[in-house]
Amino acid sequence: MRVWARKTITVAPGCLRRARPARRLPAVSRACYTSVRFPREERTLIDARRCGGTSLLLMALALATMCGCGAARTGSDQVAPRLEYPETRRERVVDSLFGIEVADPYRWLESADHPDVASWLEAQDDLAREALLRQPGREETRRRLAELAYVDFISPPRRRGKRQFYSRRHADREKAVHYWREGAEGQERVLLDPNAMSEDLSTSVGVVVPDESGERVAYALRENNADAATLHVMEVATGEVSGIDVIAGAKYARPRWTPDGRGFYYTALPVDPTIPIDRLPGEAEIKFHELGTDPAGDSVVYGKTSDPTRFLAVDLSEDGRWLFVYEQHGWTRTDVHVADLSTPDSGFRPLVVGLPAQFAISEHEGLFYALTNLDAPHWRVLRIDPRRPDRSEWEEVVAEDPAATISDGDGLNVFGGHLVVSYLKNAASEVRVYTTEGREVRTFDLPGLGTVSSLTGRAEDDDAYFAYSSFTTPARVYRTSIADGSMEQWSAIELPLDESALTTRQVRYTSRDGTEVTMFLVHATDVVPTGKIPTLLYGYGGFNVALTPRFSPWIVPWVEGGGVYAVANLRGGSEYGEEWHRAGMLTRKQNVFDDFIAAAEWLIDSGYTNAGRLATYGRSNGGLLVGAQMTQRPDLARAVVCGVPLLDMVRYHLFGSGRTWISEYGSSEDEEQFRALHAYSPYHNVEQGADYPALLMLTTDSDDRVDPLHARKFVAAVQAARSSSRPVLLRVEKNAGHGGADLVGRSIDQWTDIYAFLDWQLGAR
Repeated sequence: MRVWARKTITVAPGCLRRARPARRLPAVSRACYTSVRFPREERTLIDARRCGGTSLLLMALALATMCGCGAARTGSDQVAPRLEYPETRRERVVDSLFGIEVADPYRWLESADHPDVASWLEAQDDLAREALLRQPGREETRRRLAELAYVDFISPPRRRGKRQFYSRRHADREKAVHYWREGAEGQERVLLDPNAMSEDLSTSVGVVVPDESGERVAYALRENNADAATLHVMEVATGEVSGIDVIAGAKYARPRWTPDGRGFYYTALPVDPTIPIDRLPGEAEIKFHELGTDPAGDSVVYGKTSDPTRFLAVDLSEDGRWLFVYEQHGWTRTDVHVADLSTPDSGFRPLVVGLPAQFAISEHEGLFYALTNLDAPHWRVLRIDPRRPDRSEWEEVVAEDPAATISDGDGLNVFGGHLVVSYLKNAASEVRVYTTEGREVRTFDLPGLGTVSSLTGRAEDDDAYFAYSSFTTPARVYRTSIADGSMEQWSAIELPLDESALTTRQVRYTSRDGTEVTMFLVHATDVVPTGKIPTLLYGYGGFNVALTPRFSPWIVPWVEGGGVYAVANLRGGSEYGEEWHRAGMLTRKQNVFDDFIAAAEWLIDSGYTNAGRLATYGRSNGGLLVGAQMTQRPDLARAVVCGVPLLDMVRYHLFGSGRTWISEYGSSEDEEQFRALHAYSPYHNVEQGADYPALLMLTTDSDDRVDPLHARKFVAAVQAARSSSRPVLLRVEKNAGHGGADLVGRSIDQWTDIYAFLDWQLGAR
C-alpha cells in the first residue's frame, strides 16, 4: 500500500523581521563561563534594519513596552505585555495520509541550513533572551545556582589491572576531568581534561574505556556535545595519543577490549554523507580494531541489519572467550548471538532470537547469567550453560518479585563472586546480594529513599562502589564489602544546603482510566497546602526510563523559595515493570498524557496550587509530554517549559534517530499507528485562538538525536494561534547537542532563564 500521497503547494517566501543586540558579546573566559551582559541602556538598542521596506523599529518599540514599569513580573492574575514576534510565513503544504488531509504550514522551518530559517531562528533567540534578561531577581538566582553547581566530587572508581580510573568535578572548572592512579592510594594523575581540549569548550568526552591491564584507554570525543563521536586511543602512563587509531562514526561505539589489549570490538557507523541520517542505524556493523592498524581495514565480525529501527551492540566476557552481539529491537525485544572465540572460525550462533522480551548477559565462570523480562514483567535472572543453550535447559536463579522491578541498566552485576541485583521498589532503589545459586544474602543498607547508580566492581574483588543521592541529598559514593556488607562513605558533595529544611513525600493518585500512579513531592519542610503554592510538575513517561529520587542542584532554589517540585511516575517508564512500560507506548501513548494531566489535577484538587500557579516541564520525550498536555489541556497550567522535544509525530521518524523510536511510538506509515499519532501530535493539534499557557521552548543548534525542527515548527504554530498575550519564547543553546552544552556555566545560564520565566509567569515564590 502506498502510504504517502503528498500534494504540496508552496507560497513564495516573505521577508523576515529581525532584531538583534547592537553589539556582540565579548569572548568569555573559560575559567568562568557565564553569560556577560551589557548595561540596560545598551541592550535596548535595536538594529533598525529593513526587509522589503518593513522597518524593524516596531521590534524596538515592542521591547521597550515589554520592559516598561510594572511589566517585569506578572503573576497568575496579571496580563503579560505583548511581544512582537519575528514574521513567520505560513505555506499551504498538505499531505494526504490514509484519506486524512494533514496540514504542515511550517515545513519550510525543517531546513536548518536555509538562510530564511537561520535568520528567523536568530531573531527568535534574540527576542527570548532579551525578554528573559529583563526579569528581576536573576543575579540572586544565578549566585545560588552557582553555589550548588560548582562542586568538588569524585565518581566511583573502576579498577583495571593495578590502576583505578575515575572522574572528578572541580568547583572551578566547567567540565569533569578524568583521572587515574596506581592502586587505591597512588598519586592522582590527569587522564583526559576536556577543559583544555578546545578554546570555546565545545569538545566533550564521551565513553572512556580502559583495557584490562589499565595500560591503554579508548575514549570518544564529541563536538558540540552531539551524539556523533570519534574514538581515540591513549597510552595511560605517557598520555600519548595514537595518530593511527582514530575511528570516526563512533556514535554507538562502546569498545570492548580483548584481555591481551591487542584491540577491541566496537559498533561502527559508516561515514558517508550520501546515507540519509534516519537510515544510518541500519548500516551499523560490529567491527574489530587491532591497535596500530588503519581503521579503514577493520574487520567486520557482524554485518549490518539494513533495518534502521534496530540497534547493534557488542560485549565480550572478561576472559575474552565469549563474544555477544545484541540486536536491540527498540525497547521491547533483544536478540542475542554468541561466538566462542576459543574455537577458530566457529562463527555466531543464536542464543536468544525472536522472543518477545529483553535480555542482558553477564558471564561468570563459564556460565551465562541472563537478566530478562521473559515471562516476568518485573524481571528475573536466568542461568544458561553455553554447552546446553536450549531454552528447556535454562534455570531460574533469581525469581521475579511482583513488589519490585529489577532495573534494566545496572540491574545485574557480578561482584565478589556474588550476583548484585538492583531493584526499584515504589520507584526508589533497593540493592540485593545473592549467591550464584540464587540465595539472598543481604540488602544494601541505603541512607534513605533515593537512587543508586554507577555500581562498579569486579567479579574477583570484594570491594564494590556505588553512588547514592536523593531529591534532598547530594551525591555520595560508598565503598561496600560484598562478603560482610560493611559500608563506608568514600566521597561526597559538600554543599551550602540545609538538608533538614527540605522534605520528600510520595503520594498516589488515580489516572483517567482508574490506574493508580505515584508521584514524588519535594518542598520545604514548613510548606503546607494553601491552594496557591508555585508548583513545577516534571514528567517523562517513555522508553523504559524510570524517574527516581535523584539530587539536582537546579531544583533546590525552587523548593528553598517555597515552591513545590513534583515528579510523576507515568506509564511508559520502567518504575513498575514491563507492563507499565507497554501501557504507555504505541497506540497506548495517550495513557501517559492522561497520567500527567491527572497529576496536575491532583496537585490542584489537593490544595497545593491552582492553574495560575502551576507550570509543567519536560525534555526530549518529556517535551512531547508537555506539548501534548499544553494542546490537550491548555487551561491546566499557567506556563510550560519544553526542552529538545518531539512535537511533529507524523514526520518524526524521517529525521535524526527517529526510526529507532518506531517500536516505541509507531509510525505514520502504518494506518492504525498514524491515526493514534495524529490524534495527539502536538504540532498538528494547535488550535487557532486557543488560550495557551506561556511557553519557553529550549532547543539547541547541534542536536543530532531529536531534530530541532520540532521546536521551530511548534513555536511558529503557537505564536500564530495564540489568543492571549502570554509569551511564546524560543531559546537556542549554541554549540550544544541533545544533552545541552556540557558546561556548568551554560547550565546555570539556562536555569537562570527558566527561573526568570517561571517567576515572571507564576509570580514570586
